[in-house]
Amino acid sequence: MCVERGPTAQAVGFRGFRVADPRERIRDLRANMTLQHATGITFRLAPPGYILQWHCAPRRQYTITLSGAAEVEVGDGTVARVGPGDVLLAEDLTGQGHITRVVGTEPRFYAVVPLAEA
Repeated sequence: MCVERGPTAQAVGFRGFRVADPRERIRDLRANMTLQHATGITFRLAPPGYILQWHCAPRRQYTITLSGAAEVEVGDGTVARVGPGDVLLAEDLTGQGHITRVVGTEPRFYAVVPLAEA
């Protein structure tokens, strides 16, 4: 959930991660973020045990886990676990990219929000 306040939004009640070059590191998103324009939203369901091997994000996009859990591994070996309410900003458009694994016994239901080009 975001609370709008002028040109910024304050994140309320979520953990956010940023995946970006160089060296594909995972970083925490700050609680105050600039509002960004999205081009749409897609909902996806991935089964338990699903693995998407090394890949780059097709564009800058948020993924928001609604249920289930996943691990995201990046090139420096860091692994972040995301669950319901967690937001990931994927910006690794080039390079090695990341691996996404659905973990646990339930499917991961998540939203993908592509961002408009700046």
